[in-house]
Amino acid sequence: MLERVALWRGPGHPCGYMPGRNARFAYVSPHHPLSPQSYRGLLEQGFRRSGNWVYRPCCSGCNACIPVRLPVEDFRFTRGYRRILKRNADVEIHACAARFDERQFQLYVRYLAVRHPTDAPVSRDDYWSFLASSWAETRFVEFRSRSDLLGVAVVDHVPGALSAVYTFFDPNAAERSLGSLAILWQISEACRLGWEWLYLGYWIGGCRKMEYKARYRPLEALVANRWFRFEVDEPLPSSML
Repeated sequence: MLERVALWRGPGHPCGYMPGRNARFAYVSPHHPLSPQSYRGLLEQGFRRSGNWVYRPCCSGCNACIPVRLPVEDFRFTRGYRRILKRNADVEIHACAARFDERQFQLYVRYLAVRHPTDAPVSRDDYWSFLASSWAETRFVEFRSRSDLLGVAVVDHVPGALSAVYTFFDPNAAERSLGSLAILWQISEACRLGWEWLYLGYWIGGCRKMEYKARYRPLEALVANRWFRFEVDEPLPSSML
């Protein structure tokens, strides 16, 4: 379901994914009414949300950010994915309504300090305005072992689909592959709900932070305003840009 919306073009800034390039986003007008229902249509057009803002890249001379989604019923758990599940057999998973939680915030701070270090301190307001939204139906999915909080996946529910917002986890538990575990849980949860898609955001060829999404197949990519399906052995469409 395509939706016509007024867009605001944001200012240019250094790209956080492709060094030496500038990035620019087009934002859905804040006057446009947003809901899980309208956001589903915007996801189909390649938009994502950050807090209350819904955006998509509009970078001059660059189309590296490719929206991708997973048809969950067609996903197959390979031997490697089953090993991840076995490795985390002690993990309990609980989906909570969106609310600020100090332990989750402190885990987010530790995760950023190791995985995405910057000189700027992370405030509680920055954290909440990035992950939460006044109009979205969001869950904070906790991954726990005994009393230890290992990870949190922030997930939006939209009609017929889940949308992965962000995942952060204990940087000292790399052997658990908690990022992969979070995606596998979201795939299983979408199947349990009888929903069709898991939206994974943007895939960027050549960017290690984003290339992991290509491991989950079959995958659909939005290219030239059409969704194309890519099977297990097919390369994603960086050559079509």
